[in-house]
Amino acid sequence: MSSPPASTDPAPRRQFSYALRALRHRNFCLFFIGQFISRTGYWMQGMALGWLVYRLSDSPFMLGLSSFVGQIPAVILGLFAGVVADRFSRYRVCLCTQVLFMLQALTLGVLTLSGTVAVWQVLSLALLAGVLLTFEMPARQTFLQEIVPKEDLTSAIALNSALVNAARILGPALAGLLVASFGEGACFTINGICYLAIIGGFWAMRLPKETPPPPPTTSTWAFIREGVTYAVHTPAIRLLLLLIALLSLLTTPYTVLMPVFAKDILHGGPGAMGTLMGAAGAGAVVGVYFLARQRNTKNLGRFITFALLRLAVGLILFSCSRNFWLSLLLLPLVGSGFMVPMSSANTLLQTLTPAPLQGRVMSLFLMMFMGAPPIGSLLAGALAPHIGAPLTVGMTGVACLGAAGWFWLKVPLLEQATSAQEERDEQATLRAAEATRG
Repeated sequence: MSSPPASTDPAPRRQFSYALRALRHRNFCLFFIGQFISRTGYWMQGMALGWLVYRLSDSPFMLGLSSFVGQIPAVILGLFAGVVADRFSRYRVCLCTQVLFMLQALTLGVLTLSGTVAVWQVLSLALLAGVLLTFEMPARQTFLQEIVPKEDLTSAIALNSALVNAARILGPALAGLLVASFGEGACFTINGICYLAIIGGFWAMRLPKETPPPPPTTSTWAFIREGVTYAVHTPAIRLLLLLIALLSLLTTPYTVLMPVFAKDILHGGPGAMGTLMGAAGAGAVVGVYFLARQRNTKNLGRFITFALLRLAVGLILFSCSRNFWLSLLLLPLVGSGFMVPMSSANTLLQTLTPAPLQGRVMSLFLMMFMGAPPIGSLLAGALAPHIGAPLTVGMTGVACLGAAGWFWLKVPLLEQATSAQEERDEQATLRAAEATRG
């Protein structure tokens, strides 16, 4: 009896290629490759910086403070960053900030390798990086729409999240090896060199000739107020921004306290910390791959809810674990549970927001994403010495359960907004086709 023929169903292959559809565009490919290399260096520096601060200070509070100073600029300057993204060339903003990021990393590397680095210097350079990120992120997120068409935006955002988290796997793992062998300064220096990849990618892009933006007709404050008013009075946008703030707040403690888990609870070193952070990144990559396969935005609300449940379960079980290998198996739940809602919210914000307001709305995204963690960082640093790192992280997992229930009740609102936007897009397409025929 002959065996049945092998399946030739092309559906899985079609789904895979559909998830990667943004890579059909040359400029996005250049962006993708450069971002992967530079983000690998970024995560190397992030892991090494936390380890350096903890080694110099032996203080969970200083760990929290180092995270705080890197994130607080988004709260203070975030609205102005949105104005810059909407009024100036997003390409030039991205390019200039990458150059400055490179100089910041190389400076930190020189100080550390020379043996003269002090905690105050690390904090100062972390503050500078926070200022740069505040202006770079809204411009970078909205720049994606200039290198991919709108129908490929979900794929582009998901792939961008995937590359960030693939770098999150590779970067900390490499950093653990480098810190153990050569010290933290090697990670900072290599990060600076890695920025050459994304700078070169921007230089190699073929973009249409830029049209100079019209001179502003309103004051900066009026421009800011317009964006804030739109976000506050649009229920779906307001819901997504609140979700981002809550998600950022609740996931900060476990990342800030990871050196404590790696060293004091799981009895490992920098290599163990890098591996743990890489496991969370692996879960995020898998999660955003399934997000990239989504063909419309109607189901993203339910996608977000189930991801929040995974996040809650992962944080609670991770906080209870005292075994390194068990912790390694649990962290992919945490990584997926964090990145899928974040990427989904990013996609929905850019899909639902009118083009002239996207920079300012994405600056509010940045403020929520970067503004809530300073509170979480300080809370983690203040609570951990008294109740312990495990209980601190476990409490955030319980809070995530509540967040999942709250968001589930809001899913119908989000589905109505996405359906209405799809109808508007279809009508705009029809009008454009009629105008072309006419």
